Amino acid sequence: MTDRRLWSYKEIAAHIKVQPDTVRSYRKHGLLPPPDHVEGGKPFWYADTVRLWVASRPGNRGRRPD
Repeated sequence: MTDRRLWSYKEIAAHIKVQPDTVRSYRKHGLLPPPDHVEGGKPFWYADTVRLWVASRPGNRGRRPD
């Protein structure tokens, strides 16, 4: 099953338990995947894209995507 909900910085931050500014910094430094959609200049990612990124990012410490 695919999760095609679009997440903003806020939803990504809540998912990985950091502040939205941290997620913005990840993107600025090339640590976040490219957005799946941009609307009104604001980037959005599919929930599945974020979960795959979380599962593969350094420092994951074995956490599994939910």
